[in-house]
Amino acid sequence: MSNPELTLLFDGACPLCRREVEALRSRDQGKGQICFVDIDAPDYDPAAHGGISYREAMGRIHALGADGRVIVDVAAFREAYRLVGLGWLYAPTTWPLLKPVVDGIYGHWANWRLKLTGRADLETLCAQREGR
Repeated sequence: MSNPELTLLFDGACPLCRREVEALRSRDQGKGQICFVDIDAPDYDPAAHGGISYREAMGRIHALGADGRVIVDVAAFREAYRLVGLGWLYAPTTWPLLKPVVDGIYGHWANWRLKLTGRADLETLCAQREGR
């Protein structure tokens, strides 16, 4: 498939992110439905990925649909898992009573992810990236 259904931006220096990407890549089984882009790679180019800056992408999970729409937070995971046949895992995250809870938990996770995985904080990573 030359045009993936989804381009998932992920932090390649995050051990949990890499593990999840490997699981999704394995489930994709070479179909190419999902393209994985490491935002921590030195050649990450926001212009080629919906204008999503390094800072934005490091702060919350982002994906791009084949139509160019930007998908963020739990919705990005929901779409990725749907494409690999595991959409049922994330289906409850759309339920009216559960959605705000899951979104809130993800928001806290996104804010603490770097610290919990032993990384520098977002400001430090951005400064390092900019060569300061």
